[in-house]
Amino acid sequence: MWLCGMLGLLLCAVCGAAGELHSLRYFHTAMTDPGPGLPWYVSVGYVDGEIFVHYDSTTRREVPRTEWMAANMDQQYWDRQTEIAQGDEQVDRGNLVNVARRYNQSGGSLTRQWMYGCDILEDSTTRGYHQVAYDGRDFIAFDKDTMTFTAAVPEAVPTKRAWEESDFAEGLNHYLENLCPQWLRRYMEHGKAELGRTEQPEVRVWGKEADGILTLSCRAHGFYPRPIAVSWVKDGAVLGQDTHSGGIVPNSDGTYHTWVTIEALPGDGDKYQCRVEHASLPQPGLYSWERPQSNVLPIVLGVVVAIVVIVAGVGFIIYRRHAGMNENNYNMAPIE
Repeated sequence: MWLCGMLGLLLCAVCGAAGELHSLRYFHTAMTDPGPGLPWYVSVGYVDGEIFVHYDSTTRREVPRTEWMAANMDQQYWDRQTEIAQGDEQVDRGNLVNVARRYNQSGGSLTRQWMYGCDILEDSTTRGYHQVAYDGRDFIAFDKDTMTFTAAVPEAVPTKRAWEESDFAEGLNHYLENLCPQWLRRYMEHGKAELGRTEQPEVRVWGKEADGILTLSCRAHGFYPRPIAVSWVKDGAVLGQDTHSGGIVPNSDGTYHTWVTIEALPGDGDKYQCRVEHASLPQPGLYSWERPQSNVLPIVLGVVVAIVVIVAGVGFIIYRRHAGMNENNYNMAPIE
């Protein structure tokens, strides 16, 4: 969660790409002012949203973050990955200096964020990406279709020119189309017991009425794997344009949650249903909003019960007093 908070809008938006079946993503973060006790450079890898490798400038070693990686990769693999990570660390050190010069910054805090990886989609095709951001803002991104780089800001133009004049695009494209999917399939095979698990979502639907508008919200929580389809249905028809989604967000326990809202007329709440499709469900689930019951009847019943209790209590007290008098009179009979 700390890492995702630092990656900025450009990188975190890709954390939930639609249509993916499996994903492999690497995130690199370099900082001029990371804060006391924190490494200035961190690199982490994710398979299907689960962190599986980690490297930082303090330990300077690539290490496994899952048991299945530790069990299936030999020392030669970790030595090679450490060597690559240490090289990336040195490159990013120079990148921080260069970008500070372009932005005319002589000090202060500056962050470079770099994300690359690939997805295997539901139709078995693949998708790759390579993006860079500075201080949480888009900087430059790779366009696989045109084999070019898109500069998001003027300061990125020199980087675009240098990368396109070299063979960087060809090497990057080869990695994204071939090597990355191959490694992803290998990692999936090693971690299939863990990554192949399914956890059903807990679904809750509620509504809130204000200013003549009923806002219906459907929240799915605690599901795994990440891909899920949550939609609103009215009279059997799936609604798309009028809905608002919060995206698919990771939980601290490795599961995910998401929510989708829609606005309706106050009297039409019963016509809507939330439809949830997920790998853990044998068939799509439909969930309806249960309108809260009126408070008038419970209040009236409560008053009636209270009155009955009071009357019964008074009657019991009168009875006990009358019975007590008779008992006292009996006990006070003359002693023989």
